[in-house]
Parts: sequence; structure tokens; C-alpha cells
Amino acid sequence: MNLHTTPHTSRAHRGTRRLAALAAVAAMVVAGVQAGSAVATPGDDDARTAAATPSTAAALGVNPSAQRATAIKSAQADASSAAKALKLDGREKLIARDVVKDAEGTVHTRYERTYDGLPVLGGDLVTHATAAGKVKSVDRATDAKIAVASTTPKLKAAASARKVIYAGGENPVLAWETVKKGVQKDGTPSRVHTITDATTGKKLHSYEAVETGTGTSQYSGEVELTTTKTDAGFELTDGERGGHKTYDLNQGSSGTGELVTDDDDAWGDGTGADRQTAAVDAHYGAAKTWDFYKTALGRDGIAGDGKAAYSRVHYGENYVNAFWDDSCFCMTYGDGEGNKSALTSIDVAAHEMTHGLTSATANLDYAGESGGLNEATSDILGASVEFFADNASDAGDYLIGEKIDINGDGTPLRYMDKPSKDGNSADFWDENLGNLDVHYSSGVANHFFYLLAEGSGKKTINGVDYDSATSDGSTLTGIGREKAYQIWYKALSVYMTSTTDYAGARVATEKAATDLFGADSEELKAVSATWTGVNVK
Repeated sequence: MNLHTTPHTSRAHRGTRRLAALAAVAAMVVAGVQAGSAVATPGDDDARTAAATPSTAAALGVNPSAQRATAIKSAQADASSAAKALKLDGREKLIARDVVKDAEGTVHTRYERTYDGLPVLGGDLVTHATAAGKVKSVDRATDAKIAVASTTPKLKAAASARKVIYAGGENPVLAWETVKKGVQKDGTPSRVHTITDATTGKKLHSYEAVETGTGTSQYSGEVELTTTKTDAGFELTDGERGGHKTYDLNQGSSGTGELVTDDDDAWGDGTGADRQTAAVDAHYGAAKTWDFYKTALGRDGIAGDGKAAYSRVHYGENYVNAFWDDSCFCMTYGDGEGNKSALTSIDVAAHEMTHGLTSATANLDYAGESGGLNEATSDILGASVEFFADNASDAGDYLIGEKIDINGDGTPLRYMDKPSKDGNSADFWDENLGNLDVHYSSGVANHFFYLLAEGSGKKTINGVDYDSATSDGSTLTGIGREKAYQIWYKALSVYMTSTTDYAGARVATEKAATDLFGADSEELKAVSATWTGVNVK
């Protein structure tokens, strides 16, 4: 079956005084939605949404990128006054990264910090101010005072090392940050950041900057694509979604390869034998994710600036994975075993793009519990996009990688209703969770999201059977998928920081639920009960 495309069309659902000024110009990136009637019967997501929540699109507005840029510029212009208001050391400076104004007028400003001109890793913070400019609260990645005895290192480092202040431990220290490039065991590019004490040489922290995920491909059926007509024919450039482009790496592992083109604007044949098929799925998945961000979250692209990332397909030989890379601001997909089944499905595209979204917001450190939350965010919004796309050939579900048969026995890669079914992921929190690989420590947050949306017990959704239990045997009633992802996104975008762990995620989502639905809402009660149900107290 040809994957028919329609050119040029889209299926998108179309200082105190200074802080007061920020409130006036900040973009409405996230908006609160007040609770209506009581939560309806579990399992009926559409009924719950219609009964209790007005249109998210109407609440959030559209195309906030210009206002957002103005708000960030304004925040940066008064960063020194904000630093004084927060009683920071005179050697500290703030760098504004994002500004969000919600429906009630609260302005959330996200900052990075420097100390004597050095980047402070783990020093990020978010201020929450009223429309009048009064700071109500601050969420910090660290509560430690940023100060070191000297910024002159006792130990030398490699020429490529960057001198930083590392604030991820109990006490900030002068450190060296090095980046080692290479290739991971499965062929994924590697960019390992290592932080070393500049006085003692002790390794303080390390993390992999290239973030990976897996999914399905070649199962979306006949879809519409937005392409661009040229003098020679057509190209996979989506002018309606920030200029997203899809490239063919031709089994290479660097650069962008060649922009995918076609003579008649009819792309692929639905099989891995046609090289255009992978490009069709990647281009379509990116479009659906962009549409979801804009329609469901009121966000104009990954970074909120209206600019698209790009996609690269046909990476490497027999590469069974896909990844997001901040350095190129792009998604990359392998062709799977035998180069016959590209990992370019809707949920994979959404998973990879969401790594970019996380980087642009909370920037959750890709290690330990924060790394698990990073991976879970990609799974949570990946599943949400799959439901949003409403594609009959790849219906929404709470399974990750259910069609690629990566295990060789027809089972999914991950299960959100009972993560431990994959043999590695955790269902519930315990003190050793942070020692797991981030793809497995993500299980607790995935389980939280499923329970929050759908509730506990047995149910069938889109033909898939689920049976989800709690750690304490409690019975939970879901609040619906739409409310659940609204709460998670708001927590991510305005309350989480780079070092947020599971206990911090509980606090962040409770704050988000309060903002969106009220302090006495059933939604807030459900968030708290669900975290308790996965043993996050």
C-alpha cells in the first residue's frame, strides 16, 4: 500500500517591579484548568475529560513563541535584580532559560547560574511570582550555598576540559567537566560527561548525553504528510511545523545525509524494502508530536520557540535503536535487524522528541532517579501522542515498542501498567532504584502515570488487556489521560529541576495538580494517592 501524501496540507489542530513587568509580557505556555464536576467512571477517558475539563487548546492559546522570547529577554535584563532578591552571593549571576505564565497570572522563570563566570552544574532554579511581581516560592536544584574557596584548580585537566562549579553533591566544589565521544555497545553514538573534583581528582558524577529509546515502524498505514514542492519535485520539509526536515543517512553515522525527495509526492510502499518508508514514518511521527505539543500542551515546538528539530533515518547497519542528540537537535533512527524494520513509529518519534522537550525545560540529569524520570517523561508523552494521533493502524496503548518484536517473541519492550513484566523495570520505588539503568528506573513513573490516568485493576483499552496493582493494595480510580499528562507536563515545565528525584516529582506533580485543578480537587487527591500506590511517600 502506498503511503499517500498531500502537499502543503496539515492535520494539525491548528526585581519585584521587574517581575511585575515580566508578568505582563510572559507567554501563556502553560495554563491552569479549574476542576469541574466529579471524576467519572474509570476506563472512560473521553467521558471523564468531557465532564471535568474544558478544551486545553482554548485554555492555552496558540503560537506563544514571540511573546516567550520577549519574556526571556526581559527576565535576562533584570537577572541581577532577581539574584539580589533571592539573596544570592554577589559572585553569582542568573541566566534566564524560560518564562511561563499560567492562566492565573503566575510567572514561572527558569534560571541557570554562574559563579565567578563559571557554569554551576546543578544550580538551576525556578522562581514563581504573582502577576504583581511578588515571588511566592522558589524551586532549586540544590539548597546549598554556592561558594568555593578558590576558582584556581590545584589539578590540571585535559585541554578540552571545562572548568565548572559542581553543585550536585552536599557541598559545591570546583571541578573539571570532560566529554568523551565514542560509540555505545549497540552502535549508538556516545558522549559521556564526567565531572572530576579539581582539587582531589575524585570522580564526582558522570552521565551519557545521547538519550535513547525504541518503538515500532511501518505500521501507520496510509498517512498525510506536509511536504514542500520544489522545481525538481518534492522534499520532506514541513513548512507548517517549524521547517522540520527528514534526511536519509544511507547507513552512515554522521552528518545529515541527503534530504529525502520524490518526483510525484507519493512516498514509500509500507515495507522496509522501500527506503522512503522509514522517512515517511519519521516525518509523520514528528508531525503528530508537534501537533500534540501545540494542541494539548500549548507549546510551539520542542523548545517553545517555533523551530523544528530534524529527523535522520537509515542510521548505521542493523542498528536496533533510536536516539535524541541535543548537539544536533535531532532524532535519529536505525533500521533494525537486517535493515528491514526501521524504528520510526509514532511513539518512538514522540519519545525522542520529548527528550528534547525535557532538555529545554527541567533538563533532568540523565543518571540516577532523575534519569529515570527523564526516560519516563519520554514514555509518558510518547504514549500520549500515540493516543492523540488516533491512527487505526497503530492504536494508542500503554505498551512501549509493542510492534517491533525486539525480544523476538512478540512482547513489548516496556509495560506501563506493570513495568516489571519486562524482567528489569521496577513497579515501585525503593532506596536502590537510582542504581538501575535509567530505562528501568523509569518504570515507577510510567506505572504512576498509568495508574493516575486509568486506575488500578483489570481493564481493556483499545483491545489491550491491562491489570495494574498498587504497592499497598489500595484501589485507585483514574482521572483520565488528558488530565494526567497536563499535570505531568506542568510539573516538568515549571517545577522540576535538573536534580529532581522521585520524592521531588511527587511534590512537583502535587503543585501542578493544585495549580490546574485546585487545592481541594479530586485530581490532587488522586495524584497523592497514586504516588503512595507506587511507594513514593
